[in-house]
Amino acid sequence: MASVRRPLEVVGPGEALRGRPDPILTARAHFLTTRPLKGPYAEGMKQAQFAMGSFWAAERRFWVIPGVCVTAAGYAGGSTPNPTFEEVVSGRTGHAETVLVVYDPVQVRYRQLLKTFWEGHDPTQGLRQGNDVGPAFRSAIYATDEAQLQAALDSRDSYAQALTARGFGPITTEIKEAGPFYFAEAKHQQYLARNPEGYCGAGGTGVAYPMADAST
Repeated sequence: MASVRRPLEVVGPGEALRGRPDPILTARAHFLTTRPLKGPYAEGMKQAQFAMGSFWAAERRFWVIPGVCVTAAGYAGGSTPNPTFEEVVSGRTGHAETVLVVYDPVQVRYRQLLKTFWEGHDPTQGLRQGNDVGPAFRSAIYATDEAQLQAALDSRDSYAQALTARGFGPITTEIKEAGPFYFAEAKHQQYLARNPEGYCGAGGTGVAYPMADAST
């Protein structure tokens, strides 16, 4: 996925590609649950957004969690409206490959999703994840409300201590309020469910996330 030369920093609005006014085509329904990919979602559902390298591998980590109703691959954290996959991985949109997680907060808490996020990749690698290099593959949490933002920041601090104790460097994860989420093309949705032997990207550090603060 990462064989071409890409920017070594996240481009800003003035440098990003122009994009397009209309959304790109995507799947109508989730391949596994058959629920509408773009909603409407059931009453009481909440949304979260996580970027942790290739969204093919990241999405699979979340759809297996009880209480997660819908997952979707997409693009977030950048400037270009309605980008394509090729534009995002070029590094010229500012976006990260991101997974949208729609979940029932009665069945699964946000901090449990954070545990999956932190343990599912190496958040110390900057603008890369394993062999995937460039801004599109950076680690990020895009919070959909103030409670999520605070929980994400607290979780970063907790996990940083665990990583430091095991000899890892500082966390480089971008944590900020969520902006627009753009659904990726249909072929990227639930990719590893349709292609079980497909590219899976990098794994985690092997360091467990401390769950003592899992009340949110």
